[in-house]
Amino acid sequence: MKKIIFLALLCFGSLINAQQLDISAEVRPRYENKHGFSTLINDDTDGSNFISQRTRLNFNFSQEKLRLGVSLQNIRVWGDVSTLSSDDNATALHEAWAEAVLSDKVSLKLGRQEIVYDDHRIFGNVGWAQQARSHDAFIFKYNPDAKNRLDIGLALNADSQSGVDNLYSNAAGYKSFQYAWYHGDFEKFGLSFLLLNTGIEYLENAGLSNESQTIDNMQTIGPRLTYKSGEFNANAAAYFQTGKSLNRDVSASYFTGNLVYKINGQFNVGTGIEVLSGKDMNASNSDIKSFAPLFGTNHKFNGWMDYFYVGNHANSVGLTDISASLSYHKNKFTAKLIPHFFSANADVFDGTNKMDSNLGTEIDFTVGYKVAKDITLSAGLSKMFATDTMEILKGGDKDADNSWSWVMFTFKPKLFSTKKN
Repeated sequence: MKKIIFLALLCFGSLINAQQLDISAEVRPRYENKHGFSTLINDDTDGSNFISQRTRLNFNFSQEKLRLGVSLQNIRVWGDVSTLSSDDNATALHEAWAEAVLSDKVSLKLGRQEIVYDDHRIFGNVGWAQQARSHDAFIFKYNPDAKNRLDIGLALNADSQSGVDNLYSNAAGYKSFQYAWYHGDFEKFGLSFLLLNTGIEYLENAGLSNESQTIDNMQTIGPRLTYKSGEFNANAAAYFQTGKSLNRDVSASYFTGNLVYKINGQFNVGTGIEVLSGKDMNASNSDIKSFAPLFGTNHKFNGWMDYFYVGNHANSVGLTDISASLSYHKNKFTAKLIPHFFSANADVFDGTNKMDSNLGTEIDFTVGYKVAKDITLSAGLSKMFATDTMEILKGGDKDADNSWSWVMFTFKPKLFSTKKN
């Protein structure tokens, strides 16, 4: 018996040496006061106060030819279930993927997974949202060397395992996608290029005798360039969208350029511009001329009050966002101030009268403090100073106190790891 126990311990020790298992957790409660968040509030309307929470348990396993990731999460608002509740529908798998390592250059990753590229503008994990974003996808990864990377991704969505071709509900936002993403590092420069095809399924000629299930495909194509030299950083990107969506022709564009300079290792100053194409409010044709950021972390861009492209502003007048930034970092403390100056990129009308393109100014301010190794406290305050043109687009009252504030604790402990420090 002792020999069997000894052999079992020996085998277990060998497995531990040959494999790696990491278990981590995240608990992230966040208080928010919304008073004109994402749209202008009416002056006689009260804002909201609530606490939401993300709770995650993450498992990551790896060995020579296999990697595995599982992330179980619960998303709730404090008080949304009874204190005596025996049922909880707020728990789901955020990630559940496996990766076959075919060689030191090639791997295949399949399953539910976050997809993040570059600055999160087209593909991002939407980490600010408590639920975040993940896709059911297959990704072929090719890394010929340390400076070059190529990913080819595929997705095909359905509502069930039905034996007949049912119309997809587009719960994921698309029926299918195929993409190729390349990134290369060249001394001070970095270059990325994305080619993405997105398919949307819909019922063409609905209710008529010739109705049929149809998939329209839209293409998003473009490069992103980065540059770093000493304390100076810069980046620029341009994307173009073409093809069709819901039986409408697509012709849209996006451009951004950003500069950041570090001062004394503690201060960063920066400026940037984003231009997203749009469509005149009184345009008569149905073509889509408004750029869609698709699967990006849109909360990261165009102001943190989410007035644009966070579940809104689709197929609208586009946006020009000129911003500046000042950030400070010392020891455990960080602070950042970002003003945004917004204007419409297409004509806005009040009835038949053309409005000024200026939409308003948003000012975002945030601070953070690292309480301990795995504990962070952060808070923010944002204020929107809107114009009459913004009222036309959003409704509400531009003169009301349109503001948003929040306080968040983030606990991210590593619970277990077989990796030797």
